[in-house]
Amino acid sequence: MSEKLNIQDIARLANVSTGTVSRVLNNKPDVSPATRERILRIVEEQGYVPSSTAIGLVSGRSRLISVLVPALTWPLIPEMMVKVAEIVEGTPYEIVLYSISSSNHLSDCGKVIDRILATRLTAGMLAIFPGQSAQHLTHLQRQGFPVVLIDDQHAPVEGVPWIGADNRGGAYEATRYLIALGHQRIACIQGPMKYKVSRDRYQGYQDALRDAGIPLDSVLVLEGDFMPSGGRQGARELLARPKAERPTAIFAQSDLMAYGVMSAAAEFGLSIPKDISLMGFDDNPSSAHMQPALTTVQQPCTEMGQQAIELLLQLIEEPHLYYRQQPEDKKQDLTEYAPRIQLPTNLMIRDTCKKLSKRALQTPDRHKQAVSG
Repeated sequence: MSEKLNIQDIARLANVSTGTVSRVLNNKPDVSPATRERILRIVEEQGYVPSSTAIGLVSGRSRLISVLVPALTWPLIPEMMVKVAEIVEGTPYEIVLYSISSSNHLSDCGKVIDRILATRLTAGMLAIFPGQSAQHLTHLQRQGFPVVLIDDQHAPVEGVPWIGADNRGGAYEATRYLIALGHQRIACIQGPMKYKVSRDRYQGYQDALRDAGIPLDSVLVLEGDFMPSGGRQGARELLARPKAERPTAIFAQSDLMAYGVMSAAAEFGLSIPKDISLMGFDDNPSSAHMQPALTTVQQPCTEMGQQAIELLLQLIEEPHLYYRQQPEDKKQDLTEYAPRIQLPTNLMIRDTCKKLSKRALQTPDRHKQAVSG
């Protein structure tokens, strides 16, 4: 046959129903060995590649999983998606990828949700950093549609399974490391404070200073934008101050902002870490290859991707583990015990942080001057 075969063609050649072909292709046990062998032989002879959509229509069950992501240029997305694709490859499912533009995020996400509910094309959704659209995803969940979030921008949505990193703990460890090197004037260039991730990382920074007995100096805290431009602008403001008022270390709340700090330090003729130490957060793939290699906090991207897709597959295959039965006039609803999984970060010690010299340690602290004065 010169034309591309479909599942109906295979069923006709094997003299069976399309449902039987679907059960064989999905490796279901309720088909006789002889029939299974005949169907598989025809599939091989004809070079037939089954369509997940066609199988879903015949079996009444979709074999597609939707994955909602922001722009694919986000540094952490590829690492997560590699693991998600690896896990899905070992299942009967395939991925349908929805990339939502940042300029029209809410509208685009709303259209995707409407399409999913109208067509039931996919069996569930993994939403990665959905931003403000996370609230809209509760509509899917309330319709009995499995949804799992990987998110750090907003508080976990009630009733929706959530995977995230321990941003507060990671920032705490990063700041404690700088303190252990003798630093007390530690600047913090935050991300936008409208995001939960920025507030969590700032809280971790504050916790570490407090536990070490170091007063919080508000003039060392600046708000950035998670981008290199924000880090560069913040560092320029910090480094333009008189030497005695400069920080001895800068904690940039993202690796991209840390790259901007590196650029600003070079503008001022300062060497990292000789003149100033630098800490990032995220561990982007390029951070280990910077000159010098960036000391940073590694987000557990691979683990987040793996646990999120495995949880979604469980929701699809074994919904009774997570859902409770409601009266017949209502949809199934996820229990109030929807999983909340927070994964630990890892401090990656490289080349941008240095122990303060004894001379630097003896430099009067203006907090102490204010007290003694």
